[in-house]
Order: sequence, then structure tokens, then C-alpha cells
Amino acid sequence: MACPLEQALAVVVATFHKYSGNEGDKYKLNKAELKELLTKELPSFSKQTSEASLQKLMSNLDCNSDNEVDFQEYVTFLACMAMMCNEFFQDLPDKMPRRK
Repeated sequence: MACPLEQALAVVVATFHKYSGNEGDKYKLNKAELKELLTKELPSFSKQTSEASLQKLMSNLDCNSDNEVDFQEYVTFLACMAMMCNEFFQDLPDKMPRRK
């Protein structure tokens, strides 16, 4: 059985590919695919995402300006999200998720 971190990495990869390529390039997320991924997989972070916020996020993630988010751009986003969560929990250690 895989360790938790190995499982987490597998989920990161599988989640990207679950949404990429539903339309167009199967190795990239277009704006609609990104929105669906955020809404379904990160609902706590995307509850109040406006169209303008989504467009700004897409622009910030799309480093090569191809109007899509490739896997590298996606994992960069997740790394930033992880760093923000880490900073949040450092300031509020009693809110830190605990393993059961």
C-alpha cells in the first residue's frame, strides 16, 4: 500500500487528468475545465469565485500565454495553495488538521 504522500501525489496527477482534455487539448485545462476542477475539488477555496476572479487566476497561472493551464502551471498553483495553508496553520495551530 502506498504511503500517504505517495497517495497525495497520485491524487494531484489524477485530478488534473480527470478535468483536462474534456474539451480540446487533453494535457491542458481551459478556463471552463479549470472552473469545474476548482468548484468540485476545492470547494472551500472557490465558493465565491466570480468570473473576473477566475479570469485573473487563469491569467496568473498561464505563464506561456496559451489560454490554457498545463500540468506544470497547475502544480505551481497547488504548491502556492499548500504554502498558504501552511502559513495559515502556523498562525492557528489549534486549527491544524490532525491524522486520525
